[in-house]
Amino acid sequence: MKKLQVGMLAGLWWLLVSCDEKAIYKGIDDIKDGRWYIKNAPEFTFEIEDTTVTYSVYYNIRNTVSYPYYNLYIRRYLLDSAGTVLESKQDELTLLDPKTGKPLGDGLGDLFDHRISMMKKYRFPKSGKYTIRLRQYMRQNPLPEIYGVGVTVEKDL
Repeated sequence: MKKLQVGMLAGLWWLLVSCDEKAIYKGIDDIKDGRWYIKNAPEFTFEIEDTTVTYSVYYNIRNTVSYPYYNLYIRRYLLDSAGTVLESKQDELTLLDPKTGKPLGDGLGDLFDHRISMMKKYRFPKSGKYTIRLRQYMRQNPLPEIYGVGVTVEKDL
């Protein structure tokens, strides 16, 4: 029953996430059984055509209320079309209130969706394909109760 709920909510989440008009790219990687292994580094490839404008990039994270931590450390890599790493950075994402433990983000049942800023007003150096690779950087492997990770790229208006 729980797998059916998770599947239905994942479909609803995808539908809601895909309704953004500013987005030039949205990608999501479902994490099997909600266990994110360090070796599992989802990649999201998108095309940038207009280098005269800036872009905002967001993390999309889905976790359950049973996630054992209030935060999530992610190492992100931005690669160009040749596979050259243009940027590598570790980010701390807050998924639950550190004092109360109350889940942040939008929730439905025991699942919560987060849209957290990764890069604001970023100007890509040239047109072409880019890839963002995400790797969980927590001390626990596998990291439980993470059911989806993704990236949204939006053109700033």
